Amino acid sequence: MPTFFVYGTLTDPDRVDTLLDDWSFAGDARLDGLHRETGRYPTLAPGGSVSGRLLRTDDVATLDRYEGVASGLYVRAEVPVSDGSRAFVYVGDAAELGADAEWSGTGSLRTRVTEYLDENPVLVRRTDSNPTDD
Repeated sequence: MPTFFVYGTLTDPDRVDTLLDDWSFAGDARLDGLHRETGRYPTLAPGGSVSGRLLRTDDVATLDRYEGVASGLYVRAEVPVSDGSRAFVYVGDAAELGADAEWSGTGSLRTRVTEYLDENPVLVRRTDSNPTDD
């Protein structure tokens, strides 16, 4: 089952329940290498760290729709987890969200985010000792 690092509205179990039928939280976590910026909706920007949760679900399509991936509002990227696995994370278009975030480079947001993730140490670390499912 795919894992997602979530840092905004999807950290709220009541919100997730309105979207997904089959899901679970796999514990609290911190994403190092990216930090949260707030605009109309939260997004991520290079550097720093952000706290969140690990969410597991097979329903990637519903999360992509919720995050506006098809319209380019967010891109889904993959990041390493300290246990050797991988997690997806959504990064929003700061200009569209009214957030003060910049991704260096040229090309699409997806290209700039991917280049940053390939060239910089970004890692999800669990912050709870006994992850539980909600």
